[in-house]
Amino acid sequence: MRVGILGCGYVGLELGRQLTDAGHDVVGVRRSDEGLAAIEDAGFEAVRADVTEPDSLDAVPDVDWLVFAASSGGRGADAAQRVFVDGLTTAIEGFASRENPPERLVYTSSTGVYGDHGGDFVDESTPLEPTTDKTRVLVEAERVAREVAADHGIEGTVARFAGLYGPDRYRLSRYIDGPVTEGYLNMVHREDAAGAVAYLLTEDLARGEVVMVVDDEPVDKWAFADWLADECGVPEPEKRTNEERLAAGDLSEAARRRILTSKRCSNEKLRDLGYEFRYPTFREGYRAAIDAYRAGKTA
Repeated sequence: MRVGILGCGYVGLELGRQLTDAGHDVVGVRRSDEGLAAIEDAGFEAVRADVTEPDSLDAVPDVDWLVFAASSGGRGADAAQRVFVDGLTTAIEGFASRENPPERLVYTSSTGVYGDHGGDFVDESTPLEPTTDKTRVLVEAERVAREVAADHGIEGTVARFAGLYGPDRYRLSRYIDGPVTEGYLNMVHREDAAGAVAYLLTEDLARGEVVMVVDDEPVDKWAFADWLADECGVPEPEKRTNEERLAAGDLSEAARRRILTSKRCSNEKLRDLGYEFRYPTFREGYRAAIDAYRAGKTA
C-alpha cells in the first residue's frame, strides 16, 4: 500500500520507518527543510506541503492510506483550529476529490479531550469533557476525522495518544531533579504509538472508531519519580501537592490544565484488538534512558 503521513514528525517518522520495513510505499509530508531531511534520513520519500495551504497538497501523490499527524506547534486554540480542524478538513476534501482517493484515514488525537475525571479510569466510551478552547478544538477535530471523512467516502479512525516518550523525549531531569507534582502519568512509547497506528492499518481494524493508544500501566507521578531515581542511582526528588504547585502562581494555562485534569487511561480496546506492545510499561520503555544515564554518570 502507499501511505501518506501528513505532519511526519516525532511519531510519523517512526511510523514511516515501520511501514517501510513492512514493505509499504511511504510518503512523508513536512513544511521545513529540516523536516524533509529527517524524512529522507528515515529512509522514505519526502514531499514539501502544508495542510494549512490547500494548493500545496497537490504535490503529495495519491495514497491508499492517509495519516494526519500534524502538530500545531504547542500554540493556542486558534493555531489548533487552523491545523487540526481546518487543515484536516482541507486534506480530507482535497484527497477525496481525486480520481484515486484514499480508502482510510487515521487522525492522531490526544487523551487531553477527556477533561477531569478525578483519577478514575477512562476509555473510548467515556463522555468527552474538554475544559479549554484548545481541547474543544481537539474534540471537533475527532468529529471531522470520522464524520466529515465518512461523508467524503473515506473511513476515518481516531488514534487517541497518551503522553509520548522515547528517544529525545525521556525528560529524565524533570523527574529525578524535581520537584514533582502529584497526579497520574498516562504514557506510550513512540515505537508503540507508531506501532499501534501501523497495526490498525495493516490489520484493517477500527474503521470509523476511536482507539486509545496508551500503555498497560498509568502510574502515580510520585511513584514513577521515586522508581526512576532509584534506577538512576540518585536521591528521590522533592514532591509537591497540586495545591502547592498552583499556589506558586507561575504556571502556563496548559500546565494549569494538566494539573487540574486527572485521569487514568485504559488500553483494553487496543489490547482486545490484538496489539502487542514493545514496551508494555514505563519499566521497559525507560530502560535505554536509564542505562545511558548511568553510563554517563560513571564514565
